[in-house]
Formats: sequence, structure tokens, C-alpha cells
Amino acid sequence: PPLVGIIFCFYCVCLQKFGEAVELPDSSRLLPEQGLCLQSPAAAPHLSRSLHIGQRASLTKAFSSRDVEAFAELTGDTNPLHLDPAYASTTSFETPIVHGVLINGLISAVLGTRMPGRGCIFLYQEIRFPAPLYVGEEVLAEAEVRKIKMSFAFIAVTCSVKDKVVMEGEVMVMLPEEQQQKE
Repeated sequence: PPLVGIIFCFYCVCLQKFGEAVELPDSSRLLPEQGLCLQSPAAAPHLSRSLHIGQRASLTKAFSSRDVEAFAELTGDTNPLHLDPAYASTTSFETPIVHGVLINGLISAVLGTRMPGRGCIFLYQEIRFPAPLYVGEEVLAEAEVRKIKMSFAFIAVTCSVKDKVVMEGEVMVMLPEEQQQKE
């Protein structure tokens, strides 16, 4: 059965589904005052999954100047570091860089279209941006399942250009309903 509702809780770092607590990744210490609680009045069914620990998925993309401009228009993030080559040349980056959240969007695409796929719900993330992604660089977005608990998957994510990591972190998703069928 689907979850009845999603309730955001403050001052509790917990996940609850069907009355059982589920641990957040170790990185939850970064959110000491906020948590996410999922509740349903029904008892948890025994689940079978097509997703498994170690499973991987990826995609590649090169963001153009037009992609970055469209993102800036949609979000209102018009920081000249992303849009103005003259301004960017005065910084340590020397040329415009892609918005970090736009890079993160590739992870959302991997999770929503490839693994776990259609119907998954992105619940939690912790990400870092150790290096910039420049406009025109081809980035590889990768995800690898690290842990599955009940109907939640904990997934390591990275975005890289050759040997340069431009984004890395951990996410938690609720598996799609079709991967939550009874055995």
C-alpha cells in the first residue's frame, strides 16, 4: 500500500514508516534540528525488490551556456559567476561555471529515470562540490546503491569530468511502488 502522508517533523531526526524507525545516513548529523517523518497507519507488508546493493546507473551531459542561462532564468540565480565571462575572468575560476544545483539535477534524472526509476521519491541528500564544472565539460553522473532498508534505498552519488569530481554525496529515496510488491 502507498504511504498515506508525508509529515515534516522538527526536532526529530528520524524516519518512520508503518510505525518503525528507520535511520538516516550518518550524515544526518548535519541536520540536528530537522528530520523527516513518514507515517502510515497500516502494518508493513513483506517486500520484494528488483533493486540490489551494488547496483549502478549513470548518464552523461555537457551543459551549454544556453542551459545555464535557462536555469538562471527559471530560478532567478543570476550570479555573474555563472553567466558573465568578463566577470568570471576576474575570479579564480577564470571562466563561467555551472550552477551546483543544476549539476545535482543530473542525479535526480539518474534516480528518476534509471535507478530506482519511475515513481521513486527523493527524500534526503547530502552533497559536496569539491571542484567546479565548466560550461561545455561533459560530466558523468553516477549512482550506486549502498543500503536498502524497508522501502528506502541509500545511494552514493558522484558527478565527475574524467578524474575530476565536481559533486559527490549520499541520497535517500523511497522506492517506487512497483518495487514494493508483496512476495
